[in-house]
Amino acid sequence: MPEQHDQASDVTCQSVRPRLARRCRGVTEARWFALTVFTVILLNAALLGLETYSGLVSEWQGWLRLAEHGCLAVFTAEILLRLAAHAERPRGFLEDPWNLFDLAVVLCAFLPVVRENTTVLRLLRLARVLRTARFLPQLRIVLAAVARSLPGTLSFLLVGTLLLYVYAMVGWVFFGHHDPAHFGSIGRAVLTLFLLTTLDGIGDAVHAGMEISRWSLLYYASYVLLASFVLVNVLIGVVITSLEEAREMEREETEREETLREAPPAAGPEERRQLLARLAAARRALDELERDLSRTAPARSGGTPPAVPAGRNPS
Repeated sequence: MPEQHDQASDVTCQSVRPRLARRCRGVTEARWFALTVFTVILLNAALLGLETYSGLVSEWQGWLRLAEHGCLAVFTAEILLRLAAHAERPRGFLEDPWNLFDLAVVLCAFLPVVRENTTVLRLLRLARVLRTARFLPQLRIVLAAVARSLPGTLSFLLVGTLLLYVYAMVGWVFFGHHDPAHFGSIGRAVLTLFLLTTLDGIGDAVHAGMEISRWSLLYYASYVLLASFVLVNVLIGVVITSLEEAREMEREETEREETLREAPPAAGPEERRQLLARLAAARRALDELERDLSRTAPARSGGTPPAVPAGRNPS
């Protein structure tokens, strides 16, 4: 009896989870749900801006706190619905990085240490604004492209730092005594060249260098060519490549979600039993057909042989 009760409870859980997941998935995938959460995120951002005015906070402190609790309640309900939408396969919820980010932001708001620290709580509320990327596909693509471009950007920064240090040392050697304000030390030389990367003040720097030596023109021209044109274009190429890869990943993810959405739902316990019964009936029919064929085969072999046409050798 206990085993039958456990089996019945397991069957009930297996039948309840798919229905719960389908209903919650229908809510979370609805357009009104996304618009509601997006509106609450914008309201949360507006509340953060209003709290920067001390006079307004002192006058409307109770209403502002009530609005903050309302936003937190909406975000909590949203996370619970998204968790319930993955009731059939909870691991699917954890495979989405945005779900983990949303869950961390909401859960941290309930921690006692965070609630007592006003600064940390405001930073967490500010992090909710980043959740707008979930509802804006183009912004999500840009963030994914930035994340994918980090390895190439680090390589660019390494090459740029090496180039900046070499030119700063050369500038200190040739212009350190004549122009100590800009090349008096390695730190000042690096700062001067870093500002020249944006081509800000390049004309004044070239004129000041020409008063020291005509070879300074070659120094500044080569630096601007390498730092402002070559390296910057390389960085732009890295970002554009990462953007195309992010768009391709977003397109593949969208196609996969559409395929899963259009796929027929998994069969329940009752449907499985009906399918097994049909398979068993088909097997019995095949067995009877095989027995009929085995009975008719000997009768045909023991009968009169077919007549041989005239003019042919029976052998």
